[in-house]
Amino acid sequence: MIPSHSLFASLTHPLPPPPPPRLPNLPSFRPRATLLSRVFHVPSRRCHRQRLPWGGGAVRALDAAQAFDYESRASEELEQRARLKIAIVGFGNFGQFLARTFAAQGHGILAYSRSDHSAAAGSLGATFFRDPHDLCEQHPDVVLLCTSILSAEAVLRSLPFQRLRRSTLFVDVLSVKEFPKNLLLHILPPDFDILCTHPMFGPESGKHGWAGLPFVYDKVRIGESEDRVDRCRRFLDIFAREGCRMVEMSCAEHDENAAEIQFLTHTVGRILAKLNLKSTPINTKGYETLLKLVENTCSDSFDLYNGLFMYNKNSTELLERLELAFDSLKKELFGRLHDILRKQLFESPNGSSAPVAKDN
Repeated sequence: MIPSHSLFASLTHPLPPPPPPRLPNLPSFRPRATLLSRVFHVPSRRCHRQRLPWGGGAVRALDAAQAFDYESRASEELEQRARLKIAIVGFGNFGQFLARTFAAQGHGILAYSRSDHSAAAGSLGATFFRDPHDLCEQHPDVVLLCTSILSAEAVLRSLPFQRLRRSTLFVDVLSVKEFPKNLLLHILPPDFDILCTHPMFGPESGKHGWAGLPFVYDKVRIGESEDRVDRCRRFLDIFAREGCRMVEMSCAEHDENAAEIQFLTHTVGRILAKLNLKSTPINTKGYETLLKLVENTCSDSFDLYNGLFMYNKNSTELLERLELAFDSLKKELFGRLHDILRKQLFESPNGSSAPVAKDN
């Protein structure tokens, strides 16, 4: 017979259920730290403990996808921040040439030109504008001036600056540098950033890639805030990522060097074109080089060549030096010819002076 006090205790205090079976020790699945987890703060993945009703061991749940989703979002955010919205003003041959690489790197392209290049823009995933007001209302990060040298001032003055953000970065890619530098400083509002650049290549020389090709730039006016410095760096990084040889150089130094490198090359090529040179069955390597020079220089418009002359003060001096050099070379050739003829006329075969005929 069960004592009454024991029966009462069993009714008021029921016996606990038996403990669950012990789980085997499982290996830890804690992932190692990644590069993004060092750059961005990734919250630690804590194990969630759920207390069992019988007070025994805890069931552990690991949310394995949480950190990886965070890293994916952080990576997407990093890529999004690196993208630029670039407005290309002057969407001709060279503007389209640059736009292909910009688009391939994931940057947003806005195109503006007086001529209708909407089909070319659409093929690159760019948005084409015929009205500069509509273009500027898109608030691009960068406005890339990609016009001819001769039309640069007129195009720049036609842009409604009041519709842009006050800290917009203006970049030019003209073949001369002091002229656009002074133009941008004179016309643009003082809050706008200015970066003068010159890709020393074009659609022909850069058609197989930009690796090793020189890219000259001058940070004329860049704001000190971190976001404006970073925006300039991201634009320059477009060319660095393609393998360009990045050369930081003042605009004045660029024009001094470019007069010899660029204007002289175009001048010689166009002089040779005036000779109407033709390929022959016995071409030498040197002659083939001259024919290629004519082809490369004359494929550019005469406006480009004229701009290299008009807007680079060093070109006039170089043209005068070239003319003096040609005259000096002619004098040297004709001088030697005169010496040979003199010897034939006034010297005998044995080297003595021939007798001079006397008048009767």
